[in-house]
Amino acid sequence: MYVLYEESGSFKAEKILSKAETSLQVESPSGKRSKIRANSVIFEFDAPEPVALLDEAQTLADQFDIDFLWECAPQEDIQIEAFAQEYFGHEPTPQEKAGLLVALHNAPAYFHRRGRGRYRPAPPDILKAALAAIERRRQEEEQKQDWKRAMIDGQVPADIASVLPDFLYRPDKNLLAWKAFNEAASELRMSTEALLLHLKVWPHALALHQARFLREHFPKGTHFETYSRPAPKETLPLAEVTAYSLDDTETTEVDDALSVSLNGQIAIVGIHIAAPALTIERDSALDNIARERMSTVYTPGNKIPMLPEDIVANAALIAGQERPAVSLYVHCDLDSGDIQHTETRLETIRVQENLHHGSFNDMLSAAALAPDGPVLPYNDWIRPLWQVSRHLSKQRELLRGSPEDLSRTEYSVVLNGPADNPDTPVSLRPRRRDHPLDLMVAEFMILANNLWGGLLHDVGLPGIYRSQQTGRVRLTTYPLPHERIGVPQYAWSTSPLRRYVDLINQMQVVAAAKHGVSARLVAPFKPRDPDLFAIMNSFETQYAAWNHHQQRMIRYWCLRWIQQQNITQAKATVIRDDLVRWQDAPLISRVEQLPTLQRGDAVMIDVIDVDELNLEAKCRWRETLPCEH
Repeated sequence: MYVLYEESGSFKAEKILSKAETSLQVESPSGKRSKIRANSVIFEFDAPEPVALLDEAQTLADQFDIDFLWECAPQEDIQIEAFAQEYFGHEPTPQEKAGLLVALHNAPAYFHRRGRGRYRPAPPDILKAALAAIERRRQEEEQKQDWKRAMIDGQVPADIASVLPDFLYRPDKNLLAWKAFNEAASELRMSTEALLLHLKVWPHALALHQARFLREHFPKGTHFETYSRPAPKETLPLAEVTAYSLDDTETTEVDDALSVSLNGQIAIVGIHIAAPALTIERDSALDNIARERMSTVYTPGNKIPMLPEDIVANAALIAGQERPAVSLYVHCDLDSGDIQHTETRLETIRVQENLHHGSFNDMLSAAALAPDGPVLPYNDWIRPLWQVSRHLSKQRELLRGSPEDLSRTEYSVVLNGPADNPDTPVSLRPRRRDHPLDLMVAEFMILANNLWGGLLHDVGLPGIYRSQQTGRVRLTTYPLPHERIGVPQYAWSTSPLRRYVDLINQMQVVAAAKHGVSARLVAPFKPRDPDLFAIMNSFETQYAAWNHHQQRMIRYWCLRWIQQQNITQAKATVIRDDLVRWQDAPLISRVEQLPTLQRGDAVMIDVIDVDELNLEAKCRWRETLPCEH
């Protein structure tokens, strides 16, 4: 004796070994024995063999006209024995009952399942809707397959060309076009990015990298919303100083300048910072623009400014133009380096000249700046500034506990053509971190960020501070030490044209300079202002995203440089494990077959391949170089 029963939505036929009141012991054709519940049984039969029954039932089920079956079926729960006898016109065989059962089971649009082995015909209106849905799915599947085949062949179906760019960032995975694209990518064993390039959605990897960033962070474009240029609110006194700015040749956001005058052994150093905070009010249109962007985005040959260009141009410290500034005057003893007095002023400044590093050629060195060194360009400006900056550096070293390592040469990526053309020639400009000009300017910017952070604390105003303790760097609204720099507090305040935190801090510094301890009543941000925490958190997230994109673009152009220079070998320094830093490029790579080496060991690597899409240089260890002493 055999039994047909249903288990987990499928039919099984097996031999009965024994019966109990609520269960049966059965044996499958393979000899496996199991226990089934009695209420899962549909019917018992003597012949044929279970395997033959299921085979014949499936063959018979495929021959039924489902529409005719639906018309014949009673409009109530179907009893399979009765329905089979009525349909066939005779006592049905086990094969006929099983075949009819399989036919009903395989047509869920026509027959709704009501339990094990029980079905009911679908109402006419529901059946009509279900059939329409089935037809729609059939047509969609045909369409999907057509699109997939076209994309596999490297063709872009016209119907979906407009949505393909969206697949680069957060695609709608319910779209039929995405399903076709994803299946094509799987069949071709390509990533989303690789297939988009294969289909020429973007002409090259550079365009794809740029589009991904813009689609994620600037979906409405990089243009600025409507705003009006704010008018100056007050007339500020003109500073009687001779000030110079010092920047790279490509810098347009000239936001700092330095002046110095001598009174015996006292050097009065002026640190002059462009002052957009004197005209941009909290929650104004321009403030909202800056807050949305948080920072200027810099990539080789290109930038997305935080503030509109005309606002920057009218605030930047352009030579010969009178511009508002927040100035910090530091009275410092040239011999000891002791700071005797500081003062913050709001004033107008006229920069004498916008200097660039090239203005000094390569003649400037620590030796040339020694007291008995030669007369240098801008000698009366640069020598006392250098002398004061060396005192400041030594004071920070005492707090830091060790000298800062400035021996490594860093490289800037310079494009000699448009930044959207991968064929633009690339050059790498070296600069040592210990170059006197960089050290001098950096020292005074550190001093300003330190002292202005202290000023805010002294008058009881919050600011946004950058601290580092026990290796952890974080932003806070109250002063904490920055151990790596070696200062008691550090509030970014010297780049208000290109960094929103600096603009916020400058607003607070302006209030402190105007009102002193009364600033707590009138400053844009009062103590414990919750919006300051929101700004701080948003800035950290967005600044990290900007930096990530910048590093990716630097990496891309380094790879282009490798190809343009036909570089097949390079020197590198071990960082850890299989990770090395190139000695002549701002590039970090993983190296195959790298033996176990110490951090700082020098190696020669072979460049095997360059992948512009994944931004990787495939490298292999060639040899370990002898230590240089």
